[in-house]
Amino acid sequence: MRAPVQRVAYPILVAIVLLALWQGLVTAFKVPHYLVPSPARVASTLVEDAALLFGALFNTLQITLLSFLAAVGVGILVAAAFVQSRIIETALFPYAVLLQVTPIVAIAPLVIIWVKDPTASLVICATLVALFPIISNTTLGLRSVNPGLLAYFRLQRATRMQTLFRLRVPSALPYFFGGLRISSGLALIGAVVAEFVAGTGGTGTGLAYQILQAGYQLNIPRMFASLLLITLAGVALFSLMSLLSRWALGSWHESETAHDEA
Repeated sequence: MRAPVQRVAYPILVAIVLLALWQGLVTAFKVPHYLVPSPARVASTLVEDAALLFGALFNTLQITLLSFLAAVGVGILVAAAFVQSRIIETALFPYAVLLQVTPIVAIAPLVIIWVKDPTASLVICATLVALFPIISNTTLGLRSVNPGLLAYFRLQRATRMQTLFRLRVPSALPYFFGGLRISSGLALIGAVVAEFVAGTGGTGTGLAYQILQAGYQLNIPRMFASLLLITLAGVALFSLMSLLSRWALGSWHESETAHDEA
């Protein structure tokens, strides 16, 4: 139990030291809260505006999870198609890279105009941000099979589907879960950026809109509180994907068993 406790305790200890230093500097230099609020002021704002901020967090997480699930589903299908045919991969992989390198702020306004439903447009934008790591990592994993085992499957006249599900998929799982850890954070980033671009108010607004409104009103403590919730949500998503990876791989794959021994 020593290593798991250390992995939790050390980051918490560093966070406590940084927060104490932040509180001390703001108090010592009497920095106005509309410039840099103290951690205590951010915490009090988080409590006072809990209904507003946590409602916005729920809306942002809803867009994040929908886009993440869409990215996983589409990414798996595209990666499987790439592995089955080099022609398909050669023809379409550059367009997957194109989606990755195109700034979402450049195409989000078009998506929002073309798709009339606000939720659907935000999900599409966030999915485009989160899609590439799933495609790239899963494709790499499906191709990273032991040559000897692949030759054995061919010797036994295994079909493409048998080779895919019994050899390639187990070999690809570590890469796939690595892609999940990256994609979950990108889905949250994509959701926040899409909300910034949409810039619409109302009851279904997310944390990005609260940040914009706080900036317009110079309510900097609420802005910091919103940023804190986004950060904690990102950490929670990454931790959840890490736990899922350990659950799926911990009993048999060296990437997790070696981690336990360390």
